[in-house]
Amino acid sequence: MAKKLDQILVVDIESTCWQGNPPAGQENEIIEIGICPIDIATGERLEKESILVKPERSQVSQFCTNLTTLTQAQVNLGISFESACSILKKKYLSKDRVWASYGDYDRRQFEKQCQSRHISYPFGTRHINIKTLFGIIHAMPNEIGMDMALELLNLPLEGTHHRGGDDAWNIAGILSKLILQKRINVTLGAS
Repeated sequence: MAKKLDQILVVDIESTCWQGNPPAGQENEIIEIGICPIDIATGERLEKESILVKPERSQVSQFCTNLTTLTQAQVNLGISFESACSILKKKYLSKDRVWASYGDYDRRQFEKQCQSRHISYPFGTRHINIKTLFGIIHAMPNEIGMDMALELLNLPLEGTHHRGGDDAWNIAGILSKLILQKRINVTLGAS
């Protein structure tokens, strides 16, 4: 099947987490998948979706709730990780589109969790690390956090930080601005 270059799927996950190492018998698991597709031609953010995922091998800690606002009761109402991956593939055509995240954590966590559950990886091979891309474009000595990148681009932080849907929306705003600024520079340079 031909690769699609109509959209970039911006993905942000939230996972179970603890202050320090996981308790015995528990592991980091995806509990929310935020998705915000960007129209490549216009740079427009098309929608924002949040998929809650019920963890199978961990519990939401108080530390995790304080960080994400997600509670165990909320994620208990979520769907299975396998069903969430199926939504990515069927609704968003994630196998055929470029996808992006802010940093490599999201990509690595998907790989690790798919492998440990024997579930088909929902994405293709084309991933954009926006955190690294931002640092390179702005000639920074180090990568910076999403909130600082928004600030440098004069973009507001919309919604709740560390919620997948809201973070995907904000990260998509960063990527959109980077793409559109580059197009403006190329157009101006060509005249």
